[in-house]
Amino acid sequence: MAYKAYNKTCSWEKITQTKGPYLSTDYHAKFFANELSRNGGDGIERLGRALFDACVDLNPHQIEAALFALRSPVSKGALLADEVGLGKTIEAGLVMCQYWAEKKRKILVICPASLRKQWAIELLEKFNLPSVVIDSRVYEEKKEKGAAQPFDAAEIVITSMHYASAKSQEIRTIQWDLIVIDEAHKLRNAYRESNRIGQNIRWAIEGDNKKKLLLTATPLQNTLLELYGLSTLIDERLFGDLPSFRTQYVNYGGDIEGLRQRLQAFYTRTLRSQVQEYVNYTKRQAVTRPFKPTDQEQKLYNAVSEFLQDTESYALPKGQRHLLVMLVRKVLASSPPAVAGTLEVIKSRLLRLKDEYLKSRTITERILQDSELDEDLLDTILEDEEDISLETPEAEEEQPQPEVKEEKEIDIKRLEKEIENLDDFIRWANGIGVDTKAKTLLSALEIGF
Repeated sequence: MAYKAYNKTCSWEKITQTKGPYLSTDYHAKFFANELSRNGGDGIERLGRALFDACVDLNPHQIEAALFALRSPVSKGALLADEVGLGKTIEAGLVMCQYWAEKKRKILVICPASLRKQWAIELLEKFNLPSVVIDSRVYEEKKEKGAAQPFDAAEIVITSMHYASAKSQEIRTIQWDLIVIDEAHKLRNAYRESNRIGQNIRWAIEGDNKKKLLLTATPLQNTLLELYGLSTLIDERLFGDLPSFRTQYVNYGGDIEGLRQRLQAFYTRTLRSQVQEYVNYTKRQAVTRPFKPTDQEQKLYNAVSEFLQDTESYALPKGQRHLLVMLVRKVLASSPPAVAGTLEVIKSRLLRLKDEYLKSRTITERILQDSELDEDLLDTILEDEEDISLETPEAEEEQPQPEVKEEKEIDIKRLEKEIENLDDFIRWANGIGVDTKAKTLLSALEIGF
């Protein structure tokens, strides 16, 4: 009976053939199969009820990671850092499924905007768990229907990092049973006061009874301080304050072995080399297709680039100039329609400025909240902004930056000229009939398949 129950969710051959640190003999495999088929309890059997409804082919390392996240009743959370392709979503799904079975159903998933739909589909298809994606449109719809708190839903709530930051006040008021943060490395600088999104999310989810589950394949990219930043999302007291962490682990002669031991309490990582015996990887081959923009596309790129170089432009407020230039340049590398949409947002801001309507909302917020912009692009932009901020000397980072206010004196002729230029760029972008990059992508897809 135990064998049949386990075979429902996991390949028996994979379990019995597993060597190394997981299940070394047939006896161990049968033992764990029996344990997993039992209901209730505080150990490995906790996953029993979750596994019966799971429509996934489980691997031992995934069960082990889920158990690690469920193991400690006093811990505020865990960081699952398996390498890419090893199923961190499955591991988190097992934990969420177990919480759901235990009637702990206040569950929040915070992820990049581009992954929201994928999370909703996988939770339903693989774990039979209901979910709702909360964005600005759904939020307003729920408000109109009389919901006082749209995030307080009967389903698992899925939202983007940007929207979670914007609605941090409301998220904080809910007593979540479990908070899952996917691609958590995007919040690796949450310990910095300058990191607005990270600071907002960290504040929104803090609390002794709110369990956190962080998922990332790259917990460490540039500096050990990133591990500190991720740890503060789980519990800001894990390593004490920032100066203590620097002194103990980062500075010359730091106790790296001591850091490894401290990490074991909330951090687990499986490498591909550890699971090759029972996970068959598909060999991937990259197909690179060079493309050359048309004359019209290149001229548009050059013209907009020249416009961005004007340091006195009203379209690029000094306090947000760096982020805006980066955003527009990335859109320029995307497609002419994307360029037109972004320039429309900037133009509308200048029109409001001209009419003295824009008083409280910044141009960056206007662009970042625009629903028609590609949300995956926004994730990349904000991540790049964090990477660039790493180059700032630490002494400068920790100094509060004065708010840069826009000039109140407006040269109306200059402002009207900028609006006229933006109109020309928008007509130009909309008039380009051939999208060279898209055509090349279609060609690459034909070759790839």
